[in-house]
Amino acid sequence: VVPNHRRGAVPAFLGLSFCGNYAEVNDPHIPLPSGWMYGGPGVVNHRATEAGRGSQIDTWNLEQSIDRGYAVVTFYNGDIEPDDPATTDGIRSWYARHDAKASYDWGAVAAWAWGLSRALDYLVTDGDIDPRRIAVVGHSRNGKAAMLAAAFDERFALAIPLQAGCGGTSPSRGHVGESVRQINDHFPHWFNAQFKQFNDQVDRLPFDQHCLIALCAPRPVLLSCATEDTWANPVGQFEMLQAADPVYRLLGVEGVGAKQMPETGRLQASRLGYFIRPGKHSMTRIDWQAFLDYADKFLARRASDSTDHE
Repeated sequence: VVPNHRRGAVPAFLGLSFCGNYAEVNDPHIPLPSGWMYGGPGVVNHRATEAGRGSQIDTWNLEQSIDRGYAVVTFYNGDIEPDDPATTDGIRSWYARHDAKASYDWGAVAAWAWGLSRALDYLVTDGDIDPRRIAVVGHSRNGKAAMLAAAFDERFALAIPLQAGCGGTSPSRGHVGESVRQINDHFPHWFNAQFKQFNDQVDRLPFDQHCLIALCAPRPVLLSCATEDTWANPVGQFEMLQAADPVYRLLGVEGVGAKQMPETGRLQASRLGYFIRPGKHSMTRIDWQAFLDYADKFLARRASDSTDHE
């Protein structure tokens, strides 16, 4: 969706969803996804039905972004790679069939990040979108993909991984929340086989997630958390920002700008930003308020960007 009555190209949020576009707006013209779906409202035997239309309206809060002059671009992560270890329908299987010389191994998170960059390939050609002002956003496993996409694709102007946790923005070497073994045991298809070698030896990891954040330097990164989402280790995520700070300062820009986590509900809008709200593991209107405030600072929204939508 893009603002109506716009005068020039507008900034945009690009992100993966768990349900597909039919769940984000109640519009009968949007086709249902045809492949494997997560369990949720209106999903029967892992297939989308009409009953799921509009079920994620409160998650994406599209009107909130439109009212602030931003476009929002989303697509279902399963259209790139179904979140199923037994799948043979995703982009990884396609490459395995068509690239016999491939010596690399990649997991679903990397496949989703690849999909975000392919979506960006199109967006930079769309006259309604300012190619210099595209933020990548994602929640949970989609936040991991957003972080990875931003780290390896400098065209993303800003990254907002929400509650990305283990394998995303919390320390793999930490001892709070989800562990490397737990994530590899429960989701063996998310990462390649190399990561599993460190299940019981996390201290041997050659790098931690602050290095992934540092790859975004000097671009802005906002980590967003919730007080009750201890599985994603909110304190550890702030520590990762602190560990990435020297790289930002080396490049001549501010980093975290604080030695302590901000109080709950207050956005720390530094170039390495942080936000934590009351509540659990979810993406809410409160989160989007913080995302928009942060983007306003770093994407320099023009006053000419409009309010209605199409």
